[in-house]
Amino acid sequence: MGDSRPNSPFHSDNINPSNTDMLVGALDAQAATSGVRRLRDWAHLGVSARPGERVVDIGAGTGSVIQVLAAAVMPDGDAIGVEPNPGLRAVAEQRATEAGSTVRFVDGDALALPLSDGDVDVIWCERVFQHLTEPEKAAAEIARVLRPGGRVALLDTDWATTILHPGASEVVEVLTGAALSAPANPHAGRKLAGQLSAAGLEIDDLGSQALIQDTRNVAWPLVRMLGESAVRRELITEQQRDALYADLAAAAEQGALHMSVTMFGVIAHRPVG
Repeated sequence: MGDSRPNSPFHSDNINPSNTDMLVGALDAQAATSGVRRLRDWAHLGVSARPGERVVDIGAGTGSVIQVLAAAVMPDGDAIGVEPNPGLRAVAEQRATEAGSTVRFVDGDALALPLSDGDVDVIWCERVFQHLTEPEKAAAEIARVLRPGGRVALLDTDWATTILHPGASEVVEVLTGAALSAPANPHAGRKLAGQLSAAGLEIDDLGSQALIQDTRNVAWPLVRMLGESAVRRELITEQQRDALYADLAAAAEQGALHMSVTMFGVIAHRPVG
C-alpha cells in the first residue's frame, strides 16, 4: 500500500516550513472573500462571545478569527489559538503582537486538544474537519472541553458541491471530481451537524454560503493543476484540456464564468445538566 497521508498541505502530517508563505497567502485570500466573511459574521452572532469568557480557535491559522473573538471577551477574558503548524503559529503570534492583541497561541492537535475538561465557553473551528481522517474524534474533543452551556461554531467546505461552468460535461466532471481527491474528508460540510450531535451537543442553527469565483477571472492555478493532473492520469486528452481552458477564458471575458464551492456552518452548545 502506498503513502496514505492526505494530499492537503494543511494536514498536520504534511507540515513543511517551505510552504508557510503559500499557506499564509491562501488563508489571507480566503479570509478576504465575501462568502467567507458572510459565513463568519453569521457564526460570530451565533456563538456570541461575551466579556470574561474563554474562547478557543482550533486550527487558528494566521489568527485572524481568534483576534476578533479576543476583542469580544476582553478585558477579563482569555483567548487561545490552537495551531499545529509552527510556521503559521509564528505568523499568528507576530500579527497579534502588531495588533496589540492578548491572544495566546499554543501547539496542539484537534484530536487531542491541550485543554482541560469543561474549561471553554466558546470554540471556533473553521475548515479543519476536511483535513481529518477521524473527524468524529475532533467532535468528541470539542464536546469534552466545552463548559455546560458552552457554544461552538464549526465551519467547513463540502468539496462535492464544486461547480465549474462552462465546458464539455465529461471534462468538467473529471475536474470537479479531482477536487475531491486532495482533502482527507471531502464531504466534511454535510457531516458537521451529525458529528456534533453524536458527540452529545445540541444544534442551535445551520448555515451555508457558496464561495463564488469572480465571474471575470478564471482561477488558473487551481484549474491548471486539476487539468494537468487529469491529463497525466489519462482521464482526459490534451485536446479536451485545451478546449476547456478556451471555453473558460471566453466565458470569463463575457462575465459568464461560474466557479464555486459551498461551505456549511453549525452552531451548537453543550447541554446544561
